[in-house]
Amino acid sequence: MKKFMLALGLLISAFASSAADMSRGADNFYKSDKVTQQKVTFKNQYQMAVVGNLFIPKKMNQNTRHPAIVVGHPMGAVKEQSSNLYAQKLAEQGFVTLAIDLSFWGESEGKPGHLISPEIYTDDFSAAVDYLSTQPFVDPENIGVLGICGSGSFVISAAKIDPRMKAIATVSMYDMGSAFRNGLNHSQTGEQRKAFIQSAIEQRLAEFKGGETAYIPGTVNKLDDSTPDIQREFFDFYRTERGGYTPQGQKEELTTKPMLSSIGKFMNFYPFNDIETISPRPMLFITGDQAHSKEFSEDAFKRAGQPKELYIVPGAGHVDLYDRTDVIPFDKLTDFFRKNLQ
Repeated sequence: MKKFMLALGLLISAFASSAADMSRGADNFYKSDKVTQQKVTFKNQYQMAVVGNLFIPKKMNQNTRHPAIVVGHPMGAVKEQSSNLYAQKLAEQGFVTLAIDLSFWGESEGKPGHLISPEIYTDDFSAAVDYLSTQPFVDPENIGVLGICGSGSFVISAAKIDPRMKAIATVSMYDMGSAFRNGLNHSQTGEQRKAFIQSAIEQRLAEFKGGETAYIPGTVNKLDDSTPDIQREFFDFYRTERGGYTPQGQKEELTTKPMLSSIGKFMNFYPFNDIETISPRPMLFITGDQAHSKEFSEDAFKRAGQPKELYIVPGAGHVDLYDRTDVIPFDKLTDFFRKNLQ
């Protein structure tokens, strides 16, 4: 079990202070002087407050309607990690963009915090479309979605049942259901899966009886010679000044760590089932050729209907596409949304 829990820790990361690799334009906390930023709050269908950062191009004529894009952060992260960067870069190209905190994370509502609920995460994206559709400067017929890492699977889940999402893009996508059922490259055994489910259920009962909340481990706090490469990759973003961020009022050591007792819900999450029904709305899957998560984008692309495109970034790993502005294909994303959000 200990070995299995460590393996799961590769999927989720946390925060600490250390030196960071700031090469290739790493700029997670980018602040654009070409856009305005406004914090907004709206309700999802569960009547939970979802908080987001709304970015509007300064030169945009707000007396006319414009295309908009909802941007979702990596699983367990917050809008200040990766999604704000993408939202600003796309807003600089003329789009209204909205980077949101998923429910139970960041500034959005949801108790207990860090609860896993893919159904509610999915609804958050539709709620963001609800919000954007009511803004006088947004064209409700031209709203797209972009999901980074785990949010890639959530935007696909949302788009299957929300035809208002006219263009769907993912970057460094994780299928969070497959990742927890099967592990990377289907390395998890059936017995390991059963053992993990059992531990989650036992923890659920313990918490029901008043016990303390337990969390899935994030990345290691320190690196040593035995630290796996994937752990090092996440460590360099979430546990350094490169991308580390703790929302106001939250415990630093809990950043990105989901509740153990709720993690079994990912076992029942199958976002790629019926993905072909999104067609004829276009889909773009972006991944790095060195990304440990590439299998998920390849799987989704294989299953999706037309029109679709799998764009592989040379020399890029999974986390490189979180913030390395010299590597992220912003031009590709801009062209995709311009073409499909008229």
